Amino acid sequence: MRYLGLDYGEKTVGVALSDALLLTAQPYETIFRKEENKLRRTFARIEEICREQEVGRIVLGLPLSMDGSDSQTTVKARAFKEVLERRTGLPVIFQDERLTSVAAEEILREMAVPAAERKAYIDKIAAAVILRDYMNEQERRGADRTENTQTRKDDTAAAGSTGKGE
Repeated sequence: MRYLGLDYGEKTVGVALSDALLLTAQPYETIFRKEENKLRRTFARIEEICREQEVGRIVLGLPLSMDGSDSQTTVKARAFKEVLERRTGLPVIFQDERLTSVAAEEILREMAVPAAERKAYIDKIAAAVILRDYMNEQERRGADRTENTQTRKDDTAAAGSTGKGE
């Protein structure tokens, strides 16, 4: 099982994926659309990624105002979450995304990516920051990693016993 991280924006959705052991969050891709409310292809691509990558949970950035209140973008992200849950059948968890774009910009600066090229990477890097923050919170709570490791051990044991006297 992997986690999918999403940074929802007006015309893009940054996508990140965890590894199967839930140790890392890596930028994956940016989904572009021509108009803000043209989401059919965006949802279809997210569904495809979830199937291909065996995603078990989606972490969606929640764009709160700096004071923690909802903004117009927050309302849109909440509506996006509802449709995403219906379409994928997966749990979608919000993760506070305040300052993730700033963190993503800093990462790109440290990597010496020229300013003119950063736009191509910023959304998927921000998605990775959102996902990493969520995974770090889960680790601090001692949650998902032990649960996922046990599930993988059980799956491995079941796959290893074919009943053919091997």
